[in-house]
Amino acid sequence: MSSPPSAGPALSAGLHSTDFDDLGVTLGPDGGRLRIWSGAAEAMELVVFDDTDLDWATDILPLEPVGDGVWEVTTHLLRAGTRYAVRVDGPHAPGNTFNRGTLLVEPYSRGLARGGYDDWRSVVVDGSFDWGGVDKPGVPLDRTVLYEGHVKGLSKRHPGVPPALHGTYAGLAHPAMIEHFLALGVTSIELLPVHAFATEPRLLQHGLSNYWGYNSLNFFTPHAPYATEQSRREGPEAVLREFKGMVRLLHEAGLEVILDVVYNHTAEEGIGGPRSSLRGIDNRAYYRQQDDGAYIDVTGCGNSVNTSTDAGARLILDSLRYWANDVQIDGFRFDLAATLGRDADHHFTPDHPLLRAIIDDPALARVKKISEPWDVGMGGWQTGNFGEGWSEWNDRYRDRVRNFWLSDVDYARRASAAPVGIGGFATRLAGSANTFSQERGPLASVNFVTAHDGFTLRDLVSYDVKHNLGNGEQNRDGADTNRSFNHGAEGPTDDEGILATRRKAMRNLLGTLLLSAGIPMLTAGDEFGRTQRGNNNAYCHDSPLTWLSWEHADWQRDLFTHVQRLTALRRENPALRPIRFARLDEHTPSASVMEWFDEHGETMSGERWTSPSHRTLQYVAASTPEVEEFNRILLIVHGTERDTEVTLPEIDGVTRYVSLWSSVEETPADDRDDHAPGDVVAVPGTSMHLFRAE
Repeated sequence: MSSPPSAGPALSAGLHSTDFDDLGVTLGPDGGRLRIWSGAAEAMELVVFDDTDLDWATDILPLEPVGDGVWEVTTHLLRAGTRYAVRVDGPHAPGNTFNRGTLLVEPYSRGLARGGYDDWRSVVVDGSFDWGGVDKPGVPLDRTVLYEGHVKGLSKRHPGVPPALHGTYAGLAHPAMIEHFLALGVTSIELLPVHAFATEPRLLQHGLSNYWGYNSLNFFTPHAPYATEQSRREGPEAVLREFKGMVRLLHEAGLEVILDVVYNHTAEEGIGGPRSSLRGIDNRAYYRQQDDGAYIDVTGCGNSVNTSTDAGARLILDSLRYWANDVQIDGFRFDLAATLGRDADHHFTPDHPLLRAIIDDPALARVKKISEPWDVGMGGWQTGNFGEGWSEWNDRYRDRVRNFWLSDVDYARRASAAPVGIGGFATRLAGSANTFSQERGPLASVNFVTAHDGFTLRDLVSYDVKHNLGNGEQNRDGADTNRSFNHGAEGPTDDEGILATRRKAMRNLLGTLLLSAGIPMLTAGDEFGRTQRGNNNAYCHDSPLTWLSWEHADWQRDLFTHVQRLTALRRENPALRPIRFARLDEHTPSASVMEWFDEHGETMSGERWTSPSHRTLQYVAASTPEVEEFNRILLIVHGTERDTEVTLPEIDGVTRYVSLWSSVEETPADDRDDHAPGDVVAVPGTSMHLFRAE
């Protein structure tokens, strides 16, 4: 009997050990071979079921140990479409939870069939698919504009998508949806979890469901309920084929597909929760535990996958390889990625072998790697601490931008002055060089103002506090610190003054997001000012509350036009999307040389940089191109509600400033004014104005 996989320094070698090769089912001319790893098992069985009756076991075959913890069986019974499960027995000891009677999902299953709530069968799939020569778009990081959305919620109510495709993989790739993505100017569709997942029992008791999907059952199987009814009737092979068809159609349109992947925990929850797969195969190796078997939960979800073992880390790496190559996925956003980087002592390290393997693996060379750089354990907040090759969700950016345009303005109304100056905001606008190293550059930062988790953009400017009573937790769930501002009324109002101020605040937030150095992420629906009625944790609502509405008022269509203009300006002006940080007194290719001026057109002083009474700046960025033409922009940012005047700076080589966009306008103007250096420009309160410097 093999010992559990080693942790610590040996993990790097173990990740690439042949001991873990070809786990799961491999089809051949004589049937299929099943290989499963368990370092502590003493016996293992394959249970084959009837094609239609998941309770009818037709055959039971033993798996034989073949060394290094691997168990194996080859049989003609394993063929495309076979429903099967495994049963595992082992010693009773702290940390082990073997039960020889429990039917378990095989961890490398490409398909699943469901019998009951926690009664699942693995399904063998062939997986063949004609990609028709369509390759990945390969959008460069500096040109990437992420669009975070939910497979079901995006198309569920779209009038241009046929009803049979509403809320499905096929619906997401329908021409009506692709037309929207392309018109909006985004490049990469980042999908909330699509790995097969389950709803927690406590939500079912409240008549709710896990809508977001952060509760994975299996890391290789697409979530079947997102497939069309026809594909679901035909079975897991058809579900996978529909998923691949979605990817191919989006790729044909030049759009990337990024998956939000949940490898930090599973749906088995804490001890006493469902024993559906890993817990019954080798609980000690797959989940972080104390010596007595108590779980170490750094995810807040009951368990934490143990990436300090070769088995846990290799399972994740193999899943990534499968989705990146067999399914042609363009990138991954790693939920609670700090959990993946915890060592055998449960401490985060950026040099964790799994994190390094994800970056260095040739099979993952062409995919984007985005971390959510935190979890809920000790030392779990790690923004800026991942290594080269990673981009990170930048919560510092989110908080500073929200503060500047919302909570600081709220404070100023009550205290007659904002609490801080503009310097911290400007640093975020310029790529967060105080968070990410010179070597990693601005593209290490994924900038966002909203995400699936939290207020929508419209709710951010409409509510001071969360309104989550519908979640069944007495409004205890969801963040209490939102840095939001209702602008004078909580929620819906008929006050046109308040509504106009809210609309401008949304334009300021969107303008900041799409004009900042780094990688912008737009949350689906924010381009139309979608509301969730103040619910900042709508994970459990599969309803019109969370599905995008496609019926829009005039102001919503105007907001969409602003986003279109901003994404176009980002494409057209490389100074807005530097690849590297500029170095003082050096020429750095593909950087932006930045200058800062005050409202008088003078170089920004340190006092004005930090003073709460001076919240107006002029930001000039000049590109240092390698493959694009030279470009220079001027962005005016004014962060108080008092109107002001700004003198445009006099800069060598600049003879005029061409107006490109202003957050003041309800509808973006097509006719633009030119201004000369030294001209005085009127700037209304809390606004932005972008120029091209020529």
